[in-house]
Amino acid sequence: MAEHILLRHRDNKEISKLPTYRKGSGFSAFERAVTKLNPEEVTDIVFDSGLRGRGGAGFPTGLKWRFMDKNNWPHYVAVNADESEPGTFKDRELMESNPYQFLEGVMLCAYAVGCNDAYIYLRGEFWDLAHELDKHITKLHKEKLLGDQLFGTEYSLRIHTHLGAGAYICGEETAMLESLEGKLGQPRLRPPFPPSFGLFGKPTVVNNVETLANVPLILEKGAKWYRGFGTEKSPGTKIFSLSGNVMKPGNYELPLGTTFRELIFEHGGGLREGRSIKAIMPAGASSSLIVANDVALDTQMDYENVPNVGAMLGSASIIVIDDSVSMDWLINKTVHFFEHESCGKCTPCREGTYWMKNITERIHHGEAVWDDVLLLNDVATNIKGKCLCALGDFATEAVTSSIERFREDFETRVPQSRPKTEVKLSL
Repeated sequence: MAEHILLRHRDNKEISKLPTYRKGSGFSAFERAVTKLNPEEVTDIVFDSGLRGRGGAGFPTGLKWRFMDKNNWPHYVAVNADESEPGTFKDRELMESNPYQFLEGVMLCAYAVGCNDAYIYLRGEFWDLAHELDKHITKLHKEKLLGDQLFGTEYSLRIHTHLGAGAYICGEETAMLESLEGKLGQPRLRPPFPPSFGLFGKPTVVNNVETLANVPLILEKGAKWYRGFGTEKSPGTKIFSLSGNVMKPGNYELPLGTTFRELIFEHGGGLREGRSIKAIMPAGASSSLIVANDVALDTQMDYENVPNVGAMLGSASIIVIDDSVSMDWLINKTVHFFEHESCGKCTPCREGTYWMKNITERIHHGEAVWDDVLLLNDVATNIKGKCLCALGDFATEAVTSSIERFREDFETRVPQSRPKTEVKLSL
């Protein structure tokens, strides 16, 4: 891309300063929305743009805004800036280097859903970033871009930052809302869903940082302009967080529909000399493992095509795995993470991740037999689909897919291999 929509600081390093951002038509979209458009018109523009949630689910953003219960007030906006997924580091760069575009996106969302108090929930390790955001918010109040009776209208808006305590589970939207309320960060039973019963029991829209950072330019340049990027069903650009066994890890903003091959080999510089690509995790530690053959590498990275090769795009945290990595080592790492981060509310997740950790330890240290591999797959299968939130499912993705697709890695690690029993992965 010649220019960025989201990572605009790479084209203009001064954009993190309020005067520079305003000089480039910053906050003009917000002023126009508040003074000339009604909230439904703002929502319609975002809906027509086809913008989908960038937190992982890919749900249509405008549709989520339309779901807000208009018979129950007040309304709230809760921004998910927790970003705790291993391999994901896009939101932090946006908030650090292009903060005002992100904040304008929050403000536009708040106006569209009739919210007067918006909350940005940041992971506990982002304490320094929260401090900087507070400074930016104070400047917006001084410029009368936040506060009471904005632009001479009756609309008022305040933005608050809130730090978590470093819990991965609070990246799940209902656990985040519980934490915002001062409660233990554990998922809620759903339904009801946040647009009808969210923060403080009131209708709440929950959006990711990257999602909202798209909104100012959509309002400024129009839905048709935004649809000029990406694919028909997955419009726009996406920040792909590239890491793992690749020469140039980092964030890359590319149109949705770009292939894995282009990202890894053209933008990421390929792998170390002498190494070949073995697998791809397209959604961070939560991802299934894709066998990195030609079909997979030429697959378009969007919400429709990635499932065709046995995974989900999720937050597009692309982890590249070369032929030096054994899958028993990899899943031992991911399972340890999920076992540690399980909130313990659901028995299948609490107990299942504990036993998966113990079994993967035995396999990795060569102390297992083949029945242990089958037991590991069985435990993972019995977690899937039985938990309040997606953490339990996420914990199993790398386990079940690696046993099915990279069986030889486990046969090599297990000294007493048993007769080959087929392992089927349900996707």
